[in-house]
This record gives sequence, structure tokens and C-alpha cells, in this order.
Amino acid sequence: MPKSIIVEGSTTKEAIEKGLKKLNVSKDMVEIKNLEEEKKRSFYSILAPRVVKIEMTLKENSEKSKENKDIIKKKSINKNIIEIEEASKRVEKFLTEIVDKRNKIDVSINDFVININIDGEEINNLIGYRGTTINALQILASSVANKNVSSKIMVILDIGEYRKRRQKTLEELAEKIAKTVIRTRKPITLEPMSAFERKIIHTKLQDNDKVKTFSKGEEPHRRLVVSLK
Repeated sequence: MPKSIIVEGSTTKEAIEKGLKKLNVSKDMVEIKNLEEEKKRSFYSILAPRVVKIEMTLKENSEKSKENKDIIKKKSINKNIIEIEEASKRVEKFLTEIVDKRNKIDVSINDFVININIDGEEINNLIGYRGTTINALQILASSVANKNVSSKIMVILDIGEYRKRRQKTLEELAEKIAKTVIRTRKPITLEPMSAFERKIIHTKLQDNDKVKTFSKGEEPHRRLVVSLK
């Protein structure tokens, strides 16, 4: 890595940002010197663009400091990988003990998220009325996964693609409610929903320029409200 570089930008701030990105360091790890401002003149233009030049020099021991930070970061990532792998095994063991042996439990890790899917016969009792049982199971699985870990682990549980079907239903519901609110000009408060379900409606309507969504109340009775902007 070069210890000193010269960077150009239309402003000092832009030049500094370019330099930091190029060196891949933070601002406190470099010394910055403003060089003479120059103007790039064009034969065809009276208004020449302004160019700012800066010299950016790594402070003493900054390279070593960066290497140490990289090592610490790598160790932290490796620790998180080990923790989430162990957490996924705990969750699978936990679910195996409470779910019918005829059902298949698939556990996978994606971007430090534990994804669980249960499929098989007679799985409706694991979903419950409007997802009450599956949500409770997800909370329990999350509690098992996050036992004695340094960073919070997210757990997403699905059963027979229920969440996928539920998402489609809620998105369709969101569109209908938005149209009703626009037509009647009156807000609509929905029945209590889980944070997962409220987020689906929030996301579906966030780009709607006529209505807005917000939540009110306390869990587990927190409700979503759709109203005019």
C-alpha cells in the first residue's frame, strides 16, 4: 500500500473521500495537505471546472494499526460463523424433539441468518390460527439460537411455505385497504399482527404517494394503521 497519494476532486471533501476509499483507511489514520488549487482550462469554455488537489499521507503505525484491525475483524467474523453453525445445530435438535418425526426439518444458513423450513404431513397444527403457532415456534427457536452468543442471530421459520402464501395475501390486502382509505378518506386500523406481518404491509405501501402506515399499541396487540398522507 502506498504511504502517500495525491488525489483530485471538485471539492476538498470529495478529494478526501476518494483518497480514503483508495487507501481503505479512516480519516484519523492519515495526514491531509491541501495542495495548490488548479483550474483545468478549456479552449472552448470560459468557465473552467475547479479542481482541488490534496496529498494524503498515512500516519506512522497506521498501516500496522489497519492490519491489526483487519485481523480483529477476521477473528470476529470467524467467531460469528462458528457461533451461528453451533446455533443452527441447537435449533435443529430442539425442533426435532418437539416436531412429529414424520416431518422433514431443513435448516440452512444464509448471510448469518438461520432459515428453517418444516414440511410433511399434518403440518397445519404447527402453523395455528393465522400463524400464531408458527410465530411462537419461531420465538422459541430464536431463543435457543441466541443462547450464549456474542451477536444476535436472526431465525426465520417457515412451515409448508406458509409465510410465502401469507405474504402474498397480506400484499393483496394492503392494496385493497389503501384503495379504501383513498376512497373514504378515513384511516383503517387492522387487527393485531406480528412484526413480520406488519412489515410486509409497511413495505408494500411505502412507495404509495397517497397513504402512509404506522403502528400503535404494545405487543402482542400492536396494530397497523393505514391513513392518508
